[in-house]
Amino acid sequence: MPDPAILLSTTSVYPDTTASAFDYAAELGFDGVELMVGVDQVSLDIEAIMALSDRYGVPVRSLHAPTLLITQRAWGSDPWEKLRRSAEAAKRLGADVVVVHPPFRWQRSYGNGFVRGIRDLNRTSGVTFAVENMYPWRTPAGSLAAYSPGWDPTGLDYDHLTLDLSHASTAQLRSLDLVELWGDRLTHVHLTDGKGSFKDDHLLPGEGDQEAWAVVRELARRGYEGHIVLEASTTRARTGGERAALLGEVLDGIRENLIAGSQALGRS
Repeated sequence: MPDPAILLSTTSVYPDTTASAFDYAAELGFDGVELMVGVDQVSLDIEAIMALSDRYGVPVRSLHAPTLLITQRAWGSDPWEKLRRSAEAAKRLGADVVVVHPPFRWQRSYGNGFVRGIRDLNRTSGVTFAVENMYPWRTPAGSLAAYSPGWDPTGLDYDHLTLDLSHASTAQLRSLDLVELWGDRLTHVHLTDGKGSFKDDHLLPGEGDQEAWAVVRELARRGYEGHIVLEASTTRARTGGERAALLGEVLDGIRENLIAGSQALGRS
């Protein structure tokens, strides 16, 4: 069975730059990177990203559209134009997946047409748009439904989904259950972890409540062929060497658990 590509999200090296993510990925042996658009100026410049990819010999295999709160002004303010630009950037970079968050509740027109619009983009854009699971915003006063048509994509008519383990934890769900529920719609995985905090922890895999390594083994057991993207915080690292050690340890863990999952099914 084909092995899933193991990618490094450019956000996993923060506060280092997008450019440094290519350096870490090359040094440690990741299969590529996922570009988070909008986190710094370099991430908005596709020519610069292409040059980094060539320099380090590290492909961009997926792209995260600028649909976060902190990237609302990246590539303009029209949400559909952002997604069209994301598709064009992905094709230029050779990436085959664009990760997208659901609209915020106050983006009413965008939210009303989102499910249909994503289906249209999947049919016409030449890349795969995979909608990511989110979570209700929790405060001491209660929960706020911040996303439209909803933070949980399970019951919505999307062809392709991205599973983020930290988001599942914040939503107080179990990622293994989502793997089962989504079946073949599961196209992309943000491997991370959480402890149910309202802050969206993005811990390293194995540090939280999401049975992250069991998720990796289950993906292998199912013959999953999508991307597994390490998208976790390494801000605890005091030096580049410490960050590389953290990322390398997780990369080894992903590979070991993919092998274990394959062996459990007799595919090794």
